[in-house]
Amino acid sequence: MSEPKEEFNKHNYSADSIQALEGMEHVRMRPSMYIGDVGARGLHHLVYEVVDNSIDEALAGHCNNITVIINEDNSITTEDDGRGIPVDLHKKEGVSALEVVMTKIGAGGKFDKDSYKVSGGLHGVGVSCVNALSAHLKATVYRNGNVYEQEYERGKAMYPVKQIGDTDKRGTTVTFRPDPTIFTQTLEYSYDTLASRLRELAFLNKGITVHLVDKRNKKEDGEFEGETFHSTEGLKEFIQYLDATREPLMKDVIAFEGEKNGVPVEVAMIYNTSYAENLHSYVNNINTHEGGTHLSGFRRGLTHTLKKYADESGLLKNLKFDIAGDDFREGLTAIISVKVQEPQFEGQTKTKLGNREVSASVSQAVSEMLTDYLEEHPDDAKIIVQKVILAAQARHAAQKARDMVQRKTVMSIGGLPGKLSDCSEQDPAKCEVFLVEGDSAGGTAKQGRDRAFQAILPLRGKILNVEKAMTHKVFENEEIKNIFTALGVTIGTEEDSKALNLSKLRYHKVVIMCDADIDGSHIATLILTFFFRYMKELIENGHIYIATPPLYLVKRGAKKQYAWSDQERDDIVAEFGDGSKIQRYKGLGEMNAEQLWDTTMNPEFRTMRLVQIDNGTEADRIFSMLMGDEVPPRREFIEKNAVYANIDA
Repeated sequence: MSEPKEEFNKHNYSADSIQALEGMEHVRMRPSMYIGDVGARGLHHLVYEVVDNSIDEALAGHCNNITVIINEDNSITTEDDGRGIPVDLHKKEGVSALEVVMTKIGAGGKFDKDSYKVSGGLHGVGVSCVNALSAHLKATVYRNGNVYEQEYERGKAMYPVKQIGDTDKRGTTVTFRPDPTIFTQTLEYSYDTLASRLRELAFLNKGITVHLVDKRNKKEDGEFEGETFHSTEGLKEFIQYLDATREPLMKDVIAFEGEKNGVPVEVAMIYNTSYAENLHSYVNNINTHEGGTHLSGFRRGLTHTLKKYADESGLLKNLKFDIAGDDFREGLTAIISVKVQEPQFEGQTKTKLGNREVSASVSQAVSEMLTDYLEEHPDDAKIIVQKVILAAQARHAAQKARDMVQRKTVMSIGGLPGKLSDCSEQDPAKCEVFLVEGDSAGGTAKQGRDRAFQAILPLRGKILNVEKAMTHKVFENEEIKNIFTALGVTIGTEEDSKALNLSKLRYHKVVIMCDADIDGSHIATLILTFFFRYMKELIENGHIYIATPPLYLVKRGAKKQYAWSDQERDDIVAEFGDGSKIQRYKGLGEMNAEQLWDTTMNPEFRTMRLVQIDNGTEADRIFSMLMGDEVPPRREFIEKNAVYANIDA
């Protein structure tokens, strides 16, 4: 019996089967590879990529003003007064250099070391990627006294670059409309998100003026909503902005700016009365939230210099235990910004600097800066050392409290909190735990849940405000101990006493479920502040969610429908007609188990907000402001965000 012949005509896997995607086509087919995702974050990333080009011009000394306009239709226009993208013929490609920059992935002057010494956009993907992901883009160049223009649809030029007039200005204007077939979740730009990033860029690149205009919103005087960001002192002003709601321990910000071993380094720092350590690091304007060699260099320079000063001052002679690196950073807010010609990034999200030579440059800069400051400000120096000693004493107390949490966590199932109603599923990826405000709501949630994969942990009242508490008080708090134990997360390693170990995380979805009122929002913010300060990795890895219970139930006869906003309620009442009855849910406890499941816990119908950190420095500032002692800025924030104080910052 002969063997059957293979049907090569249908399934032959040959060279012809390999689909070689040209750059722009590949961007459209795999957009997340280039911009992270196709949700709100990716949408805003498009703006940053275009602005990066203008920032590069500014870094090279050719641009002073950058304008970003959100147009009425949510398209974006960026303008700068740089040299203008070259429009002459590109010899290799045979078309205008403008068309090459706009349609070829990886093209651009920033890869030519003679054009740009340092480039922020090197880490990014360039304006060509923005073009590929836009339904329409128009580039206008003002250069050599002439105006040039070219338009594109989904990354392809509609016509060759043409000269359309004369001008006495220079620069580049780009208007693009994101492609709705790519960005299916949202096409709406957030003013606050763009403002946060543009403000950050102004601080990181002093002397540049950045304008933001929102043509979707007109003010009473007829002008469009907008802001102008400009910094003359750079990181020094950035620190003052971040620490505005914290109480400083010293009058002045300690700041350094210069070049060490060929690496431009800028550092600013200040100590405050809080117990949190807030270090923010940047490479070529990119927020390296995973740290890297520049951050380790900062820590080493800080620890070595402060310890040397403290030893020589004799202030440590009565201390019975050693001071650790963490003690020198308690209550410290610092920003480290370096410019690196060829940055090497590593880490899970490619935001960790790997260049070894940068560590020594930053360490040396910090050491010189601090040595000079401590010698010139002996009173401040003494205050800093006393703060460090207090931190060391508190750390020893916290270690005992932490050890209790660790022992409780590593015990068997019998060591889980008594109030935790666990689920039967063993795979953490399929499990979720609801942190529920109060025993009453916890009881309803326990009855309404799916026991197979949903666990319930009721929290008694408002948990500790960790923003204003010493570390050992945090670990001694019963509710916080219960959260650590229920999640199975441990904290502290030999290398880093603040490192979080997520290897035994018991649930991959941690859902904060509070009442849909002011009190509920406050409790949710307290819990979020705890996660942000002590379990930030859970947020960064996409494990933290906020449940959104409905505000109203509208009934008329046999018809009923839930509403999550006043507008939705009014629309339903209009649809149902006269005789509609409205029930306002003031708390989760007012719903029965079936209603809570239907609206808030059933994966098929519920809406949950994933908590994300789009801008680490802005999130730090907001949590500090919301949970600190300063009332006016908190009131202003809550009034501005009255519908829901959204801390997905």
